[in-house]
Amino acid sequence: MMGSRVAAALLRRGKDSALTTIPRLPRGSPAPSPAPPRVGSGSCGGGGGHLLPSPHPRSTGGLFAASRVASFHSFRSLGPKSCFGQCTRKMSTASAALNPTVSNATANSALKLLVTKGPEAQKAVGIWLFGCAAWVFSMVILGGVTRLTRSGLSMTEWKFAGGLPPMSEEEWLLEFEKYKLSPEYMRVNKGMNLEDFKFIYWMEYAHRMWGRALGFVFAVPFGYFVAKGYVTRQLGLRLSALFALGGGQGLIGWWMVKSGLEEPASEYVEPRVSPYRLAAHLTSAFAIYCGILWTALSVVMPEPPAESMNWVKGAAKLRKLAIPVSAVVGITAVSGAFVAGNDAGRAYNTFPKMGDTWIPEDVFSMEPFIRNFFENTSTVQLNHRILATTTLLSVSGLWLAARKIDMHPAVKSLVGSTLGMTALQVTLGISTLLMYVLTSLGSAHQAGALMLLSLMILLTHTLRRPSPALLKSLTSAVKST
Repeated sequence: MMGSRVAAALLRRGKDSALTTIPRLPRGSPAPSPAPPRVGSGSCGGGGGHLLPSPHPRSTGGLFAASRVASFHSFRSLGPKSCFGQCTRKMSTASAALNPTVSNATANSALKLLVTKGPEAQKAVGIWLFGCAAWVFSMVILGGVTRLTRSGLSMTEWKFAGGLPPMSEEEWLLEFEKYKLSPEYMRVNKGMNLEDFKFIYWMEYAHRMWGRALGFVFAVPFGYFVAKGYVTRQLGLRLSALFALGGGQGLIGWWMVKSGLEEPASEYVEPRVSPYRLAAHLTSAFAIYCGILWTALSVVMPEPPAESMNWVKGAAKLRKLAIPVSAVVGITAVSGAFVAGNDAGRAYNTFPKMGDTWIPEDVFSMEPFIRNFFENTSTVQLNHRILATTTLLSVSGLWLAARKIDMHPAVKSLVGSTLGMTALQVTLGISTLLMYVLTSLGSAHQAGALMLLSLMILLTHTLRRPSPALLKSLTSAVKST
């Protein structure tokens, strides 16, 4: 009778509480002897334990049954669902859908976790990092618009902390007079009125201040999460490196702009920033974005989707192809920076031929020979065309290979999305060329490059090798069957 009453009380509380308490026994009844604590499965590999008193030898089996039910509900509330359920939609759902043995071993291993303090901390850090990645994405697009509207050289001074914009007519006139001394005004924009100057000034000012705001959005939550103990040492070092790279990005940006404020070597050359410095600036932005995105994915998706050893082996095969394809996508994106730096998009506005020929005659006209690949307008555009075609063919080959490999359906879907984005990006590039680099098309083309790079980052991250604990569990599951 007493065991039945205790069992009923525990069954009512088991679903709502991970720590089960025993109802008070009537006077005169023998108290149950305490048992050593049972260590339960903490969320996401934590060590949250459950203290369940063991039944007295003279009590009935109802108390033992209730303890088992309460332990089951506690484990279910702290198991893989809460660990992976807050992750990215499709991939994390698949990764969390492992059998209980595999999920429990993965959670307890804690080898892949970058965030401590449980799933809520994991969710908070993940949202923050994805938000920072989106901010960098917008920064790259805004920088592209600034370049396409020829606004990048409107501010002739740079301060690390920034400052207020001109607030009065006199201050605007003073900034305008500074701009009139620049080579761009004297050779390109001579006769520009104050209103037109205000437009290009605001574009450059917004780009600079948006970058400084990103530093604030990154640093303040980072400090908070460190103070709360959410961030592991490995994650802290990685984020510190990304923050330092972000601070250096501002210096690289001014270094780039400064090259456009210098007098060109020839009076027939249009003032513009150095293509080398522009490529360094854009490549650094891409590196920051990819680093934040990869880290965010690692936080919310500690393990790749792997429900069987066949899928793990299939992912390993595809990973050998995806890594070099990702390199081709990255090189193509960087070559686009040299197209922008040399203003090569406004030359040879025909496709598939370049003018009347397939290969212009002056592709190797510069000395030394290596300069042609970075400074020769014809060669730079030809390189970008060849690399873009190579990217399309490479991603198409990756898609064909993925169709023949046994792997997770979500991974195959991701490869198909990557192929679709590649085709769209090539279409945007051709349209931008034929329409003489309209600002809208040029911005969309740059956004497409970053979107394609994002998909390749996601694909490569999804195809990474599982942790040893997960592999061991999968192997054990195969042997047991």
